[in-house]
Amino acid sequence: MADSIEGACGWNFVVLMSRQGKIRLSEFFSSYTESEKRRILRDIAADVLPRQPKMCNIIEKGSYKFVYRRYASLYFVAGVPLEMNELIVLEQIHLFVEALDGYFNSVCELDLVFSLHKSLLILFEMYIGGMLCESSKREVLKQITEAEELVEEMTRPGEDTSSQLDDGLSFQEQFQLGRKPGRRTGGGGPGGGR
Repeated sequence: MADSIEGACGWNFVVLMSRQGKIRLSEFFSSYTESEKRRILRDIAADVLPRQPKMCNIIEKGSYKFVYRRYASLYFVAGVPLEMNELIVLEQIHLFVEALDGYFNSVCELDLVFSLHKSLLILFEMYIGGMLCESSKREVLKQITEAEELVEEMTRPGEDTSSQLDDGLSFQEQFQLGRKPGRRTGGGGPGGGR
């Protein structure tokens, strides 16, 4: 009984797929083998894409069900336990889309293609382990903006940030990457003055 209650709390996976069947984002919150992931993606393409707009947005598939919504040319599909309330899942999908809209100013498929890392950042800010942890769009966007400002603050104009990645690389590895191997200057922390 406890397993079914725990399993009914969150999403098993979320997939964003175009009408042509191209996967634009997929994240699996539960443990699946690579062959299971491929089967799930094939099932979504086979079961969700050919459905008519007036058909039900819920498809039961074995131990989970697909709950999906279509926005323009994208399908937002959440795989959830059979016990989970479908209306809540539809609202959660809509909340995720609203957060994407807020960040990208009317999100489109190209935003997901060229800014996948930002889309995942928004997803992970809202959902942890498949469970909705932050339901305020404003708070999610505030956290994303603060993270971006922190990154901008850390990378000053004209500074070669690739040198920050050299820690732990041998002289030969740095040379192969086209970087100037040499001693570190400044940074009085551990390993700063080798």
